[in-house]
Amino acid sequence: MSGNTFGHTFRFTTFGESHGPAIGCVVDGVPPRIALEDADIQFYLDRRRPGQSRHTSQRREPDRVEIVSGVFESLTTGAPVGLLIRNKDARAKDYGAIKDMFRPGHADYTYYEKYGIRDYRGGGRASARETAMRVAAGAIARKILGASIRVRGALIQVGPHAIERERWDWDTVERNPFWCPDAMTVELWESFLDEVRKRGSSTGAVIEVVASGVPVGLGAPVYDKLDGDLAKALMTINAVKGVEIGAGFGAAALSGEENANEMRMADGAVTFLGNQAGGVLGGISTGQDVVARFAVKPTSSITVPRRTVTTAGEEAEVVTKGRHDPCVGIRAVPVGEAMVACVLADHLLRHRAQCG
Repeated sequence: MSGNTFGHTFRFTTFGESHGPAIGCVVDGVPPRIALEDADIQFYLDRRRPGQSRHTSQRREPDRVEIVSGVFESLTTGAPVGLLIRNKDARAKDYGAIKDMFRPGHADYTYYEKYGIRDYRGGGRASARETAMRVAAGAIARKILGASIRVRGALIQVGPHAIERERWDWDTVERNPFWCPDAMTVELWESFLDEVRKRGSSTGAVIEVVASGVPVGLGAPVYDKLDGDLAKALMTINAVKGVEIGAGFGAAALSGEENANEMRMADGAVTFLGNQAGGVLGGISTGQDVVARFAVKPTSSITVPRRTVTTAGEEAEVVTKGRHDPCVGIRAVPVGEAMVACVLADHLLRHRAQCG
């Protein structure tokens, strides 16, 4: 299977399956002498971990990370950093009854047609379980970026219910199980998701990630555009069906005057009067906040009966039991943050290599 590696100078390769013995990754390109311990990575893994509220999967995984290479006396050595998380709460029996059925909306059919074999236990390699390693790699990327570059994410829409942007408060994000920046919307989402879960259904979501402190000059103007790599990074997250940078699709409704990032001088430096471009112009960062949003479809594993076919070509009806997120977008917030951090770290190292 190809396509298990992401990035260029800073790159990581993940391995493992949802219900296998472990998942892991190898992170290449980490500069030497960066302080790194298990706890630096564990902090971010704990934010993604399932079972922390009734609104996420009740699979009880501690997600304890082990650094198995590339670190000596709490400093990176420049060698590949190997990371491992052992699966503790896998229940393959939950999938025994549907092992020969293709779950609608899942990768079951395409995976089977491509490879002629598939791990039906929770989706195997196609499971969102893999994203834990992206979060782990993202923790290392944040170390490379340093304290001056801050990457934060928030859930801004669940199903049809969006936040009021005028009430945005970053401090509120850490105080509720949804990563919601609008305190007044939290109660609405709770009741909505309770109803969705009771129906055995699921719903989609929109996540916004903002990177502050990004210097001018990251990215390249043709095939290695910063926003192009951000789009790819976010589109590779499970269940993501749309990505936009800055004003995104909304820019189509703006006039040229409204969309222009006008500029002025302030204290001898260029300053922008707007950020419709989301901090990227011509594929290169402007020094403004880098702003990206991505849309996540409803979780495909639901208990509402759906029509399908079997591996033998027979028509059937499938009900997916087990422990699943009624809104996978909730736990996608720290995953989106991690992927943005990885792209920025990669481009920061590439920029230093070319431009000093």
